[in-house]
Amino acid sequence: MPLRSSYPPSKLDMASSMKTLLHDESRYFKSFNMFLDRSNEHECIQVFIDEILPGELASIGDGKCSFNILGVGSGAGAVDLQMLSKLQLKYPGASINNEIVEPSSDQIHNYKVLVAKTPNLENVSFNWNKMTSSEYENHVKENKENKTFDFIHMIQMLYYVSDPAATIKFFHSLLGPKGKLLIILVSGTGGWSHLWKTFKHQLCLSEFSQDITIQDIKEYLDSTGLKYQHYDLPSYVDITECFTEGDKNGELLMDLLTETYEFSKTAPPDLKAEIMSFLRQPECTTEKDGKIIFNSTMGAIVVEP
Repeated sequence: MPLRSSYPPSKLDMASSMKTLLHDESRYFKSFNMFLDRSNEHECIQVFIDEILPGELASIGDGKCSFNILGVGSGAGAVDLQMLSKLQLKYPGASINNEIVEPSSDQIHNYKVLVAKTPNLENVSFNWNKMTSSEYENHVKENKENKTFDFIHMIQMLYYVSDPAATIKFFHSLLGPKGKLLIILVSGTGGWSHLWKTFKHQLCLSEFSQDITIQDIKEYLDSTGLKYQHYDLPSYVDITECFTEGDKNGELLMDLLTETYEFSKTAPPDLKAEIMSFLRQPECTTEKDGKIIFNSTMGAIVVEP
């Protein structure tokens, strides 16, 4: 087991001006895009969509000619459209109502731009909700909506809710009789898990569940008796630049790894040194051809109704 950080939260609160990366949306997306550029995350998810998802979608049809889809935290929509294309291939000519829950105006704009230039979406209608998942939940309950969905996906978004179990319970309740809920998060055995479980008290600077992993979700589902399928999604990110002092790309990557705004500038020197050293441990990284490769393996869970 990795050693826990020796720095109590109170000392860090006094010694630094650390803020959550969510404090600055622009910085967050710069960091996130840098991470995507240095990782194979999208390729990894694409393999899942190409090889696993069609089989999971095969059972939601049952003679249906129209489908209701819900994306929670869909971002700019690239992954959504990939999944929609698989649904279209599985059910040619079916009409699809695609509902999106996304709190960022910029991401919704980018999603709409992507839809406008993507062919073969004639049978797909889009409804964007500029809301967080909790705002959407309140909206549904206040308006007593009883709409159900054939497929709901929550990809890399449960880190940003305060109660993941309650969030899953609500969205699972929206599934139709043969619907499925897809959840993708970091693995419970990869570098993310080791880093965040070790430095949780120093890095969790918001009320959200930033240290949650797919293992936590499995344990919750097991406790409820819900049936699900689990898939490992091996992935990695090159974080070599993080170890060059003053490297702007490395600083952006460190911001995302720690979910801390301007981590390299605001973290106490001792904490920064401890985390940089921790990232070189085999629980987090391997070295290959002079590059430092962070284990960012994910897991996917498909929950039954």
